[in-house]
Amino acid sequence: MTRYGVVLEVRREKVEEYRRLHAAVWPGVLALITECNIHNYSIFLRETEPGRYYLFGYFEYTGPDYKADMMKMAACSEMQRWWEACVPCQLPVPTALDNEWWAQMEEVFHLQ
Repeated sequence: MTRYGVVLEVRREKVEEYRRLHAAVWPGVLALITECNIHNYSIFLRETEPGRYYLFGYFEYTGPDYKADMMKMAACSEMQRWWEACVPCQLPVPTALDNEWWAQMEEVFHLQ
């Protein structure tokens, strides 16, 4: 199992919409996330300074081929529609790599 921490900014005018979307995630999206070997997935929201909102995502990946599972997820039309709903709410963090939307974080501590 591999743990992932990721970060993303939320547009301040879209915070309530993002909350609304995630209060009722589409069942097909939830099923696909599980099919792609992602478990124990949480997203946390924090206003880090007035008007700046960040999301921290945490999930555990239990499959044998992360890249293949992410490609499967990206190819799904329902997931594409979900992302079309969510992406207007989001901004990559300034330090995100060119190919990153959710920027991966470095794990610096883990207590078992």
